[in-house]
Amino acid sequence: MKLICNSSDLSHNLSLVSRAVPSRPTHPILANVKLEASTEPQQVSLTAFDLSLGIETSFSAQVQESGQLTLPAKLLNEIVSKLPEVEITLESEPETESLTITSTFGRYQVRGMSTEEFPELPVVENGLGSQLPSAVLIEGLRGSLFASSSDETKQVLTGVHLIARGDSLEFAATDGHRLAVVVAVAQDEETGDDAKSAAGERQQAEFEVTLPARALRELERMVGGPQNLEAVSFHLGQGNTVFELPTGRLTSRTLEGQYPNYRQLIPKQFERQVTLDRKALLSALERISVLADRKNNLVKFTLDGDRQELSLSVEAADFGSARESMPAQISGEDLDIAFNVKYLMDGLKALPTAEIQMQLNGPTTPVIFTPVGGLKMTYLVMPVQIRS
Repeated sequence: MKLICNSSDLSHNLSLVSRAVPSRPTHPILANVKLEASTEPQQVSLTAFDLSLGIETSFSAQVQESGQLTLPAKLLNEIVSKLPEVEITLESEPETESLTITSTFGRYQVRGMSTEEFPELPVVENGLGSQLPSAVLIEGLRGSLFASSSDETKQVLTGVHLIARGDSLEFAATDGHRLAVVVAVAQDEETGDDAKSAAGERQQAEFEVTLPARALRELERMVGGPQNLEAVSFHLGQGNTVFELPTGRLTSRTLEGQYPNYRQLIPKQFERQVTLDRKALLSALERISVLADRKNNLVKFTLDGDRQELSLSVEAADFGSARESMPAQISGEDLDIAFNVKYLMDGLKALPTAEIQMQLNGPTTPVIFTPVGGLKMTYLVMPVQIRS
């Protein structure tokens, strides 16, 4: 194998696939990334696979001799990332299973392994196929991923639940304390209308699946890159999914188990409603959280309907206290209610509009945050009981 490429192209693609390299590989070959060069087309592909998440990317290069080899992902990434943006030559030596990297700055040799034991990425042959608009994917993932659980004992909650119906794609994530639901609808690029053509050509296949948040975070990075993708091909098989992009693909196992019926958690009626500026509330929470972090991470909201004012307060007995107030449009009776400040800040960062609405009933019942206009997103947070 011999090829010439730009160091930045190699570095960028290495950083993407390296996220699928396990930190504690069960087999030495899994710590490697597969490098494959082809003269037809003039292309280089990189692949990493931890037996759950697989990422493959490709980029153009001057390939003089085809070939393939697996190389230590971490070492290769560290070498290439430290090179300035220059043309480099990669040449493998079959006898020693090593790769030589040559640039104007010097020469590096990395010992690798053959590709014989490297596992193949899953392929979905007879499963469901669909085209997912990239804008819909980005909207849904940004509005839901943050609410998934990091507790591996709650396996199904470490994922995002996707439901496709017609031209809409629903994303839901919960860790048991909060819930984020986004319903994104494909828009016609020219008219801005919902993408429902007369012939029904844009109608998507219907499916329901729970996918690991870790895999979807990598998908978000790949789709949200500078290439301006219109759509991503999605294939759902038995226990596996494949997302195909023009410059690569991502494979992931699906999560087993029944996802919670989250819709029944969302109240249908509310006694109180608050409309306020999202950035002002987020800024106040960021300031006040300095003291909240010192003890129990709680912030108390006080709704004052007469003054049309929302007050935020923190009491950290051994450190001090803080209080801020801001104007708000409040309907309903006055109320004191407390929240985990981190949960509030996470949700406010994901809500995409200037104004938001907070809907609630009592001090211990679920509270709903929604954007005023724009994306159809619901963020539910369970309040924390205030102890006197």
